[in-house]
Amino acid sequence: MRCDRCGETSGAFTMSRFNTEMICLQCDEKERAHPEYERAREVEHAQVMAGNYNYPGIGKPEDL
Repeated sequence: MRCDRCGETSGAFTMSRFNTEMICLQCDEKERAHPEYERAREVEHAQVMAGNYNYPGIGKPEDL
């Protein structure tokens, strides 16, 4: 499988907090270091707690 963000082949993926891309662990590390990551995590958590399991995310920042 290929990472939706960087295109590299990987055996392990996670879903982005910013959008619905499936990303490799290296892209996940970069995402976690982004200044908007905590806000994306908090908004996603609030959406899930409100019952919105199809929340598309706040959008991937252009500098990511």
